[in-house]
Amino acid sequence: MELQLFDAHCHLDLMACPDAIASEVAAMGLGLFDCGVDPRDFATANKCAVCHPGITAGIGLHPWWLADGRCGTAEIDLLCKFAAQERYIGEVGLDFSPRFADTEGIQTQAFDRLCQTLSQYPLPARVLSIHAIRAAGAILNILESHSLLEDTPSSPVIIFHWFSGTSDELVRARNAGCYFSVNERMLATKRGREYARQIPLDRLLLETDAPAEPNTETSAQSLIRSLTRTSMRIASLKNCDAKHIESAVLANARSVFDLR
Repeated sequence: MELQLFDAHCHLDLMACPDAIASEVAAMGLGLFDCGVDPRDFATANKCAVCHPGITAGIGLHPWWLADGRCGTAEIDLLCKFAAQERYIGEVGLDFSPRFADTEGIQTQAFDRLCQTLSQYPLPARVLSIHAIRAAGAILNILESHSLLEDTPSSPVIIFHWFSGTSDELVRARNAGCYFSVNERMLATKRGREYARQIPLDRLLLETDAPAEPNTETSAQSLIRSLTRTSMRIASLKNCDAKHIESAVLANARSVFDLR
């Protein structure tokens, strides 16, 4: 079935029945960017993506995994080893919320090392899906320090997943040419809705960030329903037709993820 919707940020490996969903998505006109949270799981995720059309696997290291000790220096090394040759990177980033602020050092070290690696081993049209909680400015500073926000063919596509920074940081990221993936939970807040309204249509992507909790029962149909509801809400915020939003966002996804 022809691609109709694309989920630009989800976690297939955290879903209760990932194999079943992987088998369903292409037949339902759905594509997924499966954002990794632990680099040790990437080989399995990539194998799944190879076997199932419609799935793109990203090598990632979630800052929460660093913060709670599930990952450390060895996993940072592994992330950088894979990332040097991989086009798709995510979920990576920084989380300086009170719960994780005491691990700012190792988080920053990991993200800085990743960006240094990407700068040393450039690939055309590389994609990063970034987690940034109370850290969007720090993320942008690190990206800039490694010349990853320059408008060149070798610079990566930067996607801020579920953006929650300040208004000034939104403007800065927008001016730097970043993309933004939006989900239903982002639109549940007044600030999230206002940010979605301000995001240029040519920089907008849809996501589910599913599952909300590990091992939650999920289906391809539930992902489609969530993406559709998100599209309809954004259309209302932008005062335009939902089909126009879906068409524009799908075109963005095709371009960013090189989808056929």
